[in-house]
Amino acid sequence: MCHLFLCRKLEDLSVDEFMLSGFDSDEEDACEDEESTQQKGKMKKPAPQKTSDKKQGKASEHKDHLSALKSKDPEFYEFLQENDQKLLNFDDSDSLEDEDEDEEERMYHRLPSQLEEADEDDDEEESEKKDAKKSKEATKVTEAMIENWRAGLRLISDTCVQNRIGLMCSLTASYLFPITVFNSLVLFCIKYMHAALNKMLKLKAPEQGQKKLILPSSSPRWQKNQIDIKMYVAGVVQLLSSLTQATVIAAVLRHANQMVPYYLCLPKQCRHLLKSLIKHWSTGEETVRVLAFLALSKICRHKQEIYLNSVLKQMYIAYVKNCKFTSPNTLPMINFMQRTLAEMYSLDTQVSYQHAFIYIRQLAIHLRNAINLKKKETYQSVYNWQYVHCLYLWCRVLSTIYPNEVLEPLIYPLCQVIIGCIKLVPISRYYPLRLHCVRAITLLSANTKTYVPALPFLLEILQREDFNKKPGRMSIKPINFAVILKLSKTNLQEKAYKDGLVEQLYDLILEYFHTQACSIGFPELALPTIVQLKAFLKECKVANYCKQMRQLLEKIQENCSYITGRRQKAAFGVADVTAVAAWEKQVAEEGTPLTKYYSQWKKLREKEIQLEISGKERMEDLNLPEIKRKKAEEKKANKKEFKGLFESDSDDDGDDLFKSKGKASC
Repeated sequence: MCHLFLCRKLEDLSVDEFMLSGFDSDEEDACEDEESTQQKGKMKKPAPQKTSDKKQGKASEHKDHLSALKSKDPEFYEFLQENDQKLLNFDDSDSLEDEDEDEEERMYHRLPSQLEEADEDDDEEESEKKDAKKSKEATKVTEAMIENWRAGLRLISDTCVQNRIGLMCSLTASYLFPITVFNSLVLFCIKYMHAALNKMLKLKAPEQGQKKLILPSSSPRWQKNQIDIKMYVAGVVQLLSSLTQATVIAAVLRHANQMVPYYLCLPKQCRHLLKSLIKHWSTGEETVRVLAFLALSKICRHKQEIYLNSVLKQMYIAYVKNCKFTSPNTLPMINFMQRTLAEMYSLDTQVSYQHAFIYIRQLAIHLRNAINLKKKETYQSVYNWQYVHCLYLWCRVLSTIYPNEVLEPLIYPLCQVIIGCIKLVPISRYYPLRLHCVRAITLLSANTKTYVPALPFLLEILQREDFNKKPGRMSIKPINFAVILKLSKTNLQEKAYKDGLVEQLYDLILEYFHTQACSIGFPELALPTIVQLKAFLKECKVANYCKQMRQLLEKIQENCSYITGRRQKAAFGVADVTAVAAWEKQVAEEGTPLTKYYSQWKKLREKEIQLEISGKERMEDLNLPEIKRKKAEEKKANKKEFKGLFESDSDDDGDDLFKSKGKASC
């Protein structure tokens, strides 16, 4: 019957024949055996025989490695005997049977042994059982397993190293991590994984002074191990996004910096890494920021055409977001972001010009709207920390990349935007913002060798402010002009306001003249300032203010006399540009009285600022007692309680006394 069922077509069978032949399982199995023997006798299968030979060859090679392991590393072999007998008792037939079973499972769909019943009462119990099975199936990582992997990576055999790395790369999918083991596992990956991957792919170590990276994709073994490596580098990015402790983040970032060549071969994982690096660069601690920037710079230097444009855009957005609030603690981080972002823009000036043009134009549009509409909202869109820090950033970018023909045309519009920002609301409450803008102009003028008239905005403060007026109130703390944009009405009445303003004017005038100290036209440039300072000394009667401005005036006049003396000895005309440039270069190398004084003053000024910061920290650490004053309502209640106790001290007696004295005198 079975032979009849096999020989005839299914469509030729009747219902009775099909029912009689289909349910005899023993006969069917016997029939299958007979037909298989007949087919084996008739036909030969060369291709499966070759593959089976290859599989047996691989299994025998693996067996040889395990036997060699006994002599090379007996301790590790004993460990395998105790914990992993299946690996040592490996047989050729086992691998072939397993692979054949896998192929059959892929080809055919097997029905479940039992059908499930949809009972709502048993749903919770079944879900709990499934979770328990999953937890039992997942392997728990221990210290002994990590030692096992470490020993495996020390083996000379490439296949063993490959197996260990494949196991490590699939950790996140099939292993459970106790808290005690997690730290040692991360340390293990950081120490050994990069070297082990290079060994597995047979990558040569880069020579000293070689800037070009050796990409792992150049290895013939890359395609075979790409999936495992992809899993591992994706796990590193996931780990970076979940960590909170700065020291651990720094260690993982160092490892990610080592693994940059692998990320360059995997575009998707590289984009995820860049996103995580930008986050740590803009929000992390100092060491974390530096390590994140080094990795960003390394990726963008080797893949500029792919990643630089998008990275610059994301970094600028992150910079703007994280400079909204400025304090003594956040200011160093903002300065770090400015300097590093300027370095990133210097990698490609063509791309940088597009970004700078768009964002400077955006700043100019905000300023134009504020000038035209003259509303509180439009003023606030300009007079805020984000706007000021963006102005300072582009001044630093143009200063860093100079000289460059591509970006030089942006110097003039940027200066116009800064000057317009100063003139938008020229009142005393916004003097701190004006000082910030002047400092940005000074930076741009000094590094681009461009004359920008910043002194009139400082001398205007000396003219408008009345420094002889006595302060309305005394203040204990000095005003930190570096971290404020706007002064309150109470600040304007304090003595600390005028003291700090005079210090800021002294610093900025000195810094600006230091940038022009070696110029051949310094005497003409300094003449308006000399006249203004002399007028201030005549009007001002405060000794401390006069002392500082007189010292500044003396240094400016001394430098003027030095430059005029050197000019008289010159044998060329003003029209000879090359001779003038050579003369100024020589004067700068020799130094002027103002440059020498500025270098000494700068060192002392930095020490003073550090002492002020440390003094503030010490005052904050002290737990001083607070004086609790009584409210006005409590005072009135006390007066009502004790009103009738002392009748002789009433106000009426006092009034009569003054009246009688007045009559007697009359």
